[in-house]
Formats: sequence, structure tokens, C-alpha cells
Amino acid sequence: MKINTKAVALLVMVIGLVVGGGHGDAAVWQGNESAGHEAAADPSQSFDKKMNTLKPSARTGSAVHPRIAVIIDDFGNGMRGTDEMFTLPIKFTVAVMPFLSTSQADARRAHERGFDVLVHLPMEPRHGKPEWLGPGAVLSSLSDQEIRKRVEAAVDNVPYAIGINNHMGSKVTGDERVMRAVLSVCKERGLFFVDSHTNYRSVVGLVAEQMGLPRVENHVFLDDTHTAGHVTRQLQLAGKWALDHKYCVTIGHVGIQGKETAAGIRSGIDDLKNRVQFVGISDLVKDEWKWSSRLTFP
Repeated sequence: MKINTKAVALLVMVIGLVVGGGHGDAAVWQGNESAGHEAAADPSQSFDKKMNTLKPSARTGSAVHPRIAVIIDDFGNGMRGTDEMFTLPIKFTVAVMPFLSTSQADARRAHERGFDVLVHLPMEPRHGKPEWLGPGAVLSSLSDQEIRKRVEAAVDNVPYAIGINNHMGSKVTGDERVMRAVLSVCKERGLFFVDSHTNYRSVVGLVAEQMGLPRVENHVFLDDTHTAGHVTRQLQLAGKWALDHKYCVTIGHVGIQGKETAAGIRSGIDDLKNRVQFVGISDLVKDEWKWSSRLTFP
């Protein structure tokens, strides 16, 4: 029987790209095949060779290099690794949990440094301890009006937020009713929603498209295993994803292992900094989804 080596290589690459994550939540990465992205390049070609021979895109306004939007979750409670993240020599996005001791200070610190700010909204998981959620969590048992009130309060509590992403949330991101209530607030406030993909059956992207919002999704968790070496390897994986799809959204965390995550990112930057462009999530959303909004900051 003749073996199609290219097909085998592609299968190996796809298996290798499946990663977990989610900071205390059952989390499975989901491929983005339904979002209209460009097909992956030939996986038999080495990453270094592809990066070194990359040519400028023919699309108007596109960047020469692939772009990576790094989102760091769980700011807002003076978590371990906060200072180390703020000294990284790249542009990244700060996702701040609302109603915590340093929520507003972390958001202002990020804004002063020119970083995008997201509300890292606590959302009900399938599994996990209730205390992992934090205050003001969106639960499947809430009415639409109660959900709206919680989302609006969270947005009001985090200065300079331009969007929302989910903290945990593997249960409610699969619930269309709940997500319509959340996304309706986003639409009214001029915000977008980044699906962290803690649920491979998430309905967020589909509902967002139906409501006229951009479909923005996480592709790679950086610290699903909490070592600096693993984070560095995951950042390289994000670079490969960006090459094949022109951009990548990737998520890490401050927290118990926050210093290790920051160290792993710092170690991986040198190999990528001349090959990819690190951008804020708003830069990506504006260019890839032609998104614009009129936000008024406090």
C-alpha cells in the first residue's frame, strides 16, 4: 500500500497543535477551521525556512510578518508574576479580573504603558471550585437581565477595557442563551469578546458572527504546563500557527506560576522578534475583522 507522506505529515502537525489550558478549568483547544482562515502551509517545510522566506502579504494593510497577540489573564489581585509581565519587551494584552484588590490599578498601569485591557470575566465552568471564579461571575442559573447587570458592572469596574475574555467558563460558553446576553452588552458598549476556548463545544464564535461581532478565538495556551521551558515551546508553536494563518492569539497567566510564564515568554522572544510582530489584540481585531468602535474611557 502506497503511503501519502504529505498527508501523514499534516496529520502529525494537526495532532501536535492540539493543546489544553484554562487555569483550573477543564479546557481543550479547538481548531479554527470554520472561521474562514487560510489553509495551513506545507508542514514538511521547516519553520525556520518558512519564516526566513516569508514574503509580504498582497492584502492591503497587512503586516509583512505574521502577528501574535499575547493575552495574559488573571491580573487584578496582585498575582505572582505581575511585575515580570509588565517588564516584558513586547506589546501584549492585559486581561483584568473585576472587583479585586488591584483590578483598577493593573488596568491603569497597562493603559499607561500602551497595552490593551480586557475584562477577564469570571464565567461558570463545568468543573472546578466556586472560589476559583471570583466575584460577579456569570452563571447559567441567572436570568438574562441578571447576566446583563453582572457584565455591565464588570466592564464599569475595569478602566480602559476594550473587550472581554472568559475566565474559566467551559459551561456557559456552550450555552447560547447566556452568551447572547453577554454579547448583547458587548455590542451595546462597542466591545468585542475573545473566546479563550476552555470548551471545545463553545458557541461563542457562531453567536458573535450572528450578532455582527468579530469572531476572535484563542489558538494556543502558553502555560497549560507550568514550566518556563514549556511556555517557550508553546510560544514557538504560536509562531508556527501565525505563519500558517497570518496571525495567532495565545494566552498565558499571572498567578502561582506567573514568574515561570513570564520567564518562558522572555526566553522565546529572541528567537521570534525578527520573524513575527507582537501586537495588541485590538490591532489584530481592527485589521483582520475590520472592527471599529467608539469607546469613551474614564
